[in-house]
Amino acid sequence: MTNITLSGRRKLSAGEIELIVSGHEKFIARRPGGKRAILKFVDLSGADLAGRNLADADVSASIFDGAKMAGINLERAILFGCDLRKADLRRARLVRADLRGACLRGANLSQADLTQADFRVGQVALPHPSKGLASVVHQTREGQLDNAIFAGATLDGSQLNDASAFASDFTDCSLKGAKMSGANLKDANLSGAMLDGADVANTNFEGANLSFATITGVDVAQARTYGANMSGAIRAPTAAAIERAEELFARAQSNHLWCQTGGREGKPATFDNEDLRPLADRLRGLRLSAMSAKGAIMVGLDLTGSHLQGAQLDGADLRGVCMRDADARGARLTGANLTKADLRGAIFAPLPLSATRQTAASFERTNVRYALAQGADMTGAVLDGADLRGCDLTDARLSGASIRDVQLYATLGFELARAAA
Repeated sequence: MTNITLSGRRKLSAGEIELIVSGHEKFIARRPGGKRAILKFVDLSGADLAGRNLADADVSASIFDGAKMAGINLERAILFGCDLRKADLRRARLVRADLRGACLRGANLSQADLTQADFRVGQVALPHPSKGLASVVHQTREGQLDNAIFAGATLDGSQLNDASAFASDFTDCSLKGAKMSGANLKDANLSGAMLDGADVANTNFEGANLSFATITGVDVAQARTYGANMSGAIRAPTAAAIERAEELFARAQSNHLWCQTGGREGKPATFDNEDLRPLADRLRGLRLSAMSAKGAIMVGLDLTGSHLQGAQLDGADLRGVCMRDADARGARLTGANLTKADLRGAIFAPLPLSATRQTAASFERTNVRYALAQGADMTGAVLDGADLRGCDLTDARLSGASIRDVQLYATLGFELARAAA
């Protein structure tokens, strides 16, 4: 397998693009005739690359202005100095992509996966105004993300040092552990964003909206926050919450014992309005049927494989929680926040109470924005007034569910889930 290299900042035809991309996809799949795409200084403005696989491609300093790239795979791709202005990169995969010095002004990266992507300063080679590529000029340029849309995106561990993201939309996105020192996020919208562990030394948050953001392990005092809205922001657990962790875990163990002994020992746990974050992954796989955690702070908890039948989770903050393969039949999640939660394979079907009675799971007025719910069983669930925008319901089951006034913008797999028996 070889490389295919084109350069010269010329406009490619649709046929040339198809030939190069299909060759690269063969290269990725290790099929005969495959050639790695190296497309430096090429004009791909307006190109339709939606859903294509350009992982590991080198497209340095190329122009993608207004390109259709929704769902594209650009993992580990080299996009150094690229012009991606107003490109449609919704749900794109850009894990560990090299975006140093790239321009993403006005681009739509909602729900994109930019884990460990690099947006740092880069020295960009620009063609001479009259001599073209025969004489390039080198210019140092920071990542330019002004007015870009990152709603629901994942930027965990990304490097945004000194990048400019003026007035960009980071609503409900995940920036855990991101390096943001010196970045300009003036007037940006980070409402509901998860910034836990992020480095914000000298970051400009002036006029930014950080309402209801999670900022555990974030030294906001090192950032510039004049005029920033930080109402409802969730900071690190208090010393009192940390001290209560063992007591709360003992309650969980009692609940587990109650389930194991058919009610002969132990009792259902009550965690109403408690901060359960210090428990981290200690509830994973436990039997917590009938527990009550109304209004509890459960952001980022690992509840993988837990038994939550009939659990009362009304109003709980479950952002980023992992409930993968959990059994939550008949659980009540009315008004809860499950934004960016992992619900893959979880069961929210009705809970049998007797031979003739059962209780449905409730997601009334629940935020399930940008959640991963592939393969989840929500048969018969009550979703009235729920916000499912951006939720991935591929291979899920929603037959018999009540869906009055549900918000469905950018939801995946909803109609098929409704039809699944």
